[in-house]
Amino acid sequence: MSYFDNFLIMRSEISLLTVILFLLLFDIIAGKRGKKYFQPVAILLFALHTLLNLVPMATGESFGGMYQYHPVMTIIKTVLNVATLIIFLQSKHVFDGNEMKNQRGEYYFLTLSTLLGMYLMISSGHFLLFFIGLETASIPLATLVAFSKHCKKSAEGGAKFILLSAFSSGILLFGISYLYGTTGSLYFSEVSTQISHNPLQLMAFVFFLSGLFFKVSFVPFHLWTADVYEGAPTNVTSYLSVVSKGSAAFVLMTLLFKLFGSYVHEWQTLLFWIIIVTIIVGNLFALRQQNFKRFLAFSSISQAGYIALGIISGSALGMTTVIYYIFVYLFSNLAAFGVISAIESRTGKIDIPDYKGLYQTNPKLSFVMMLAMFSLAGVAPFAGFMSKFFIFSAAAQQGYYLLVIVAVVNTIISLYYYLRVVKAMFIDQNEEPLPTLRTDSWNRVSLIFCTAAIIFVGLLGFILDIIERQSFGI
Repeated sequence: MSYFDNFLIMRSEISLLTVILFLLLFDIIAGKRGKKYFQPVAILLFALHTLLNLVPMATGESFGGMYQYHPVMTIIKTVLNVATLIIFLQSKHVFDGNEMKNQRGEYYFLTLSTLLGMYLMISSGHFLLFFIGLETASIPLATLVAFSKHCKKSAEGGAKFILLSAFSSGILLFGISYLYGTTGSLYFSEVSTQISHNPLQLMAFVFFLSGLFFKVSFVPFHLWTADVYEGAPTNVTSYLSVVSKGSAAFVLMTLLFKLFGSYVHEWQTLLFWIIIVTIIVGNLFALRQQNFKRFLAFSSISQAGYIALGIISGSALGMTTVIYYIFVYLFSNLAAFGVISAIESRTGKIDIPDYKGLYQTNPKLSFVMMLAMFSLAGVAPFAGFMSKFFIFSAAAQQGYYLLVIVAVVNTIISLYYYLRVVKAMFIDQNEEPLPTLRTDSWNRVSLIFCTAAIIFVGLLGFILDIIERQSFGI
């Protein structure tokens, strides 16, 4: 393979970097009239980037093995691309007002920069590239959380996120330093062959996983989640809940398989208890939330526990179901956030009681939110039911029956708080329901797309087959 071919292995990163640079130049050069077309240009370019990177390539590596490519990584990055594209479609109203109308360029530049960092983390075969990707993703994300300059909660959320993110990165880096000190290498392939059960490497294992668990919001590393979700602008919250969490789950899964394969008993035992606590704590705290963003924050914590069911199985089926679960989850969660964003931008209402009687004035938005809640709850025949069924099957196949029972019981409990939203919209009466709203055309497209996916993706069995074929051999 030539040097040029080695370079083209990084086509997704090169393509995304080209989009980022073009948008940066467009934002600098375009005048006031030109900037009106910034969002359509950004969405068109990013959609083109997504289409150009749909077809997997042959397995390969670049930069001496620091960057590694496997066909399944194309699927993982495509899932993140689709989620990001939907979030961009839902972001138009954010820049229609006076507060942030001149910050379009910064928003897209920062968001795509975090995505580039996630790409590098997913494809890394070396701890240096992995940490560069981690920081490239984390630092702009903290800026996005604090993006609403005149909102105290946004500033507070940004401060909490950057501080806790710095602490988690420091703990993770401390674990990496122990691995390097005991193995003499930073390459995953070389470190994995020298992993033993000596005390320093066990400590490195604990530190490294603690840093990653923060990114996924596993309990007890979840305390930042609700405050940051509530404080961040809604489109940033949806990005955190789907793209950031999804990429962290992918990275955790691949590193446990590739790097800590000899510690499989240890990390499966650790995940066993973390899954139970994460699902239970997420559900119990979601029961008492009134703010919609805090409600979805704790919902996402419990969903992280369900995702880990596929990881703990340690099998090819487990990897397949994790990718499929996140693919389905993105449509369900972004459908809910699309409705929340549309209502918040025009009324400022963000609490669940504010949605009482919503069906009377906004039946279409109520229908989309209902489907999103049903899918997140795992109600048949929607896509969320199939994703839970497959991920429970992966865990049961490896003998984790107690975990599956706990997960099923908590799924039943989650029906209460998801259906509480449906009850508020369709059954509860409100003397002053929210006024009839008309969402912008971009958001309508995103909601139609998410609705179709919630209804039909679970019925399209070939999607799981494609993921399974590409996952083989990683």
